[in-house]
Amino acid sequence: MTFHSISTLSHIATQRVEVPANVAFDYLADPMKLGRWSLGCFDTRPGSAQDIYSGTSLYDGAPAWFRITGDRSRGWVDFHLGTPDRLIPRISARIVPGGHVDLPDHSCLVSLIAWRSSAMDDARWQRLCAAHEAEIWLIKMQIERDHGEQRENNGPVG
Repeated sequence: MTFHSISTLSHIATQRVEVPANVAFDYLADPMKLGRWSLGCFDTRPGSAQDIYSGTSLYDGAPAWFRITGDRSRGWVDFHLGTPDRLIPRISARIVPGGHVDLPDHSCLVSLIAWRSSAMDDARWQRLCAAHEAEIWLIKMQIERDHGEQRENNGPVG
């Protein structure tokens, strides 16, 4: 029997984001926003079913399908990936309020978590891990920018 280290089975990328946790949750749970930061599902558009969306992989131009589910009270967002008839929750985001980790309440931690499929070869897994390292920065910067613009236009939010 072969044993794999944890790093070959899952990957976590985390950033501190200077917005309240509920603001980060709303951003990550919005399927149309996913098309702004996910390298594997760019240019999001609604799919044929009510809760299924599609996008385009920036790697090879292939179509990608997904559904987003979430639990606001637990700060958990699941990204179900695959084909329209078989979507599996393989990527998750976790949003931890700043106060839970001795940070200010106007900040939070955002983590992207990926689990490796046994069918995924080493090159594809390395690409996914590298993408998440870049995507977590896109998420951080976009949420902070959008929140700042919203505050400028409407006063304090969140």
